[in-house]
Amino acid sequence: MNECVGCSTCKSADKPLEGYIKGLSMETSHHRVESQSTKCGFGLQGVCCRLCSNGPCRITPKAPRGICGATADVIVARNFLRAVAAGSGCYIHIVENTALNVLKTAKARGEIKGKNALNHLAELLGVEAEDKYEKAEQVAQKVLDDLYKPEYEKMELVEKLAYAPRYEKWKALGILPGGAKGEVFHGVVKCSTNLNSDPVDMYTDCLKLGISTGLYGLTLTNLLNDILLGEPELRLAPVGLRVIDPDYINIMITGHQHTIFVDLQERLKSEEAVAKAKAAGAKGFKLVGCTCVGQDLQLRGAHYTDIFEGHAGNNYTSEAVLATGGIDAVLSEFNCTLPGIEPICDQLMIKQICLDDVAKKANAELKPFDFDNREKQSMEIIDEIVEAYKARRGKVTMNLFPEHGNDDTLTGVSEGSLKKFLGDTWKPLIDLLVSGDIKGVAGVVGCSNLTAGGHDVLTVELTKELISRDILVLTAGCSSGGIENCGLMEPEAAKLAGPKLRAVCEKLGIPPVLNFGPCLAIGRLEIVATELAKEIGVDIPKLPLVLSAAQWLEEQALADGCFGLALGLPLHLGLPPFVTGSKLAVKLLTEDMKELTGGQVIINGDAKESADILEQIIMEKRAGLNI
Repeated sequence: MNECVGCSTCKSADKPLEGYIKGLSMETSHHRVESQSTKCGFGLQGVCCRLCSNGPCRITPKAPRGICGATADVIVARNFLRAVAAGSGCYIHIVENTALNVLKTAKARGEIKGKNALNHLAELLGVEAEDKYEKAEQVAQKVLDDLYKPEYEKMELVEKLAYAPRYEKWKALGILPGGAKGEVFHGVVKCSTNLNSDPVDMYTDCLKLGISTGLYGLTLTNLLNDILLGEPELRLAPVGLRVIDPDYINIMITGHQHTIFVDLQERLKSEEAVAKAKAAGAKGFKLVGCTCVGQDLQLRGAHYTDIFEGHAGNNYTSEAVLATGGIDAVLSEFNCTLPGIEPICDQLMIKQICLDDVAKKANAELKPFDFDNREKQSMEIIDEIVEAYKARRGKVTMNLFPEHGNDDTLTGVSEGSLKKFLGDTWKPLIDLLVSGDIKGVAGVVGCSNLTAGGHDVLTVELTKELISRDILVLTAGCSSGGIENCGLMEPEAAKLAGPKLRAVCEKLGIPPVLNFGPCLAIGRLEIVATELAKEIGVDIPKLPLVLSAAQWLEEQALADGCFGLALGLPLHLGLPPFVTGSKLAVKLLTEDMKELTGGQVIINGDAKESADILEQIIMEKRAGLNI
């Protein structure tokens, strides 16, 4: 491809990728950053209201109220609640579909790869059936029944899923959620025109949404996925653009709903499908991971080595993945599927198929996942992709980048696989925390964005700072994709850690950054925190544990953040949410929250300064535990 003359791009922590994108002849998100660099000051502060035709109203010192009388505090709270409700709705959509797929699989007596996962979740939820299919059906139905409760009926599984001291705190604060779908509906209604004007009441709803999001959309989605797809297993795997093998028909998957791909993953390996690929001139089919569903497939990659090539990158790597010319089709089913891939797919004749209408792209075929006709649908998709392969290969120039990424990123980390690695007990990790060989644990989670210093820049720099201070980093989300492509999840990255953490990593043969996979795996980090707290005998806020969503991007991240605050954890953000126009919101999130749940929001866009703050918090937590 010819170099894009005159095109500037944003910085990336992944310098080889940055150079590759600069050389492209097509426009990507990285190129559009500069043209969108002028931001609306009212929007940044959250003080613009366009809920009615009197507006948009914008709050200024000379105009402190909108036409209806709403203050900055009210407008900011409404905007924030609306965003959190939307983000929560996204996650609840995911867990609903996942539970439905488990239920339908159980009724059809289909394959259940994670029998131990099923037994664990059944015990957790109080299901005692002997037959595995009956057990899976009852587990899925319990989840769905809770999701479908009205907002005024408390969810029954919260008490079973939550750590007891946290549950009692939430009960005392009056933030136990009702039915998760009802909470989303209620939140949207509450922040509409001329309804609620009590900011504190609206922020209370945000915490309720955070709890239902975290325990259901995050934690339960993971545990349900484990039932159908198999439990994660530790292994070294390739990552980056190098995973694309042009000898195969390559399918890039994007989104969050892994159970939608269960049947297709199996069909792609069938003799019939492979024969079709070979007749077209390819060796077979390969799935290329991108965004969170790719991270989830990578997490379980030990079960799919014959079909999964590897994880290529996060949301803002996806355009580069397509630009290689080696991708023949994109299958999408949820967000993190950028609209910017559409012109690239058109230019490179890449077939686009959407499996859920919430993720419909303008120039893609909509083929909603149909469980009852899944075998027929999978073969139809395979046939269409074969035809796309035959139409484009030989006509599209390859621009592969086989040097990008690495071959030995540690993947498959989960609360189960990590505990098993430690000898089926958390005691070794607790001992390392007590001795100070591991000073504390930081969860670096969430999205990637292009404005907090550039693509993955703040995330990677902060991670390097934290591990250099003997702080173990656990990751989940698109942040994982950037960190792994930069080599921080290779065992040899131990040399970048502080002396004590380095010694631990070298002794165990692990990197100082452990990849838990997709953003959904924030729920797995909550399980680790809960089990550590239970083992030590303290509430979660007492742990030397901090969170950073350094480069948060979407409304889902705000719902994640509300879960972190409900858990009582310090939450670092590189960019503030759109609330800075409200003094009440800033004080509540950064100061008052500490007295309510134990959590707090920390805003800082500098990696070193942020690491200083988080390290100081960890030291204070250690002092509180007398270690």
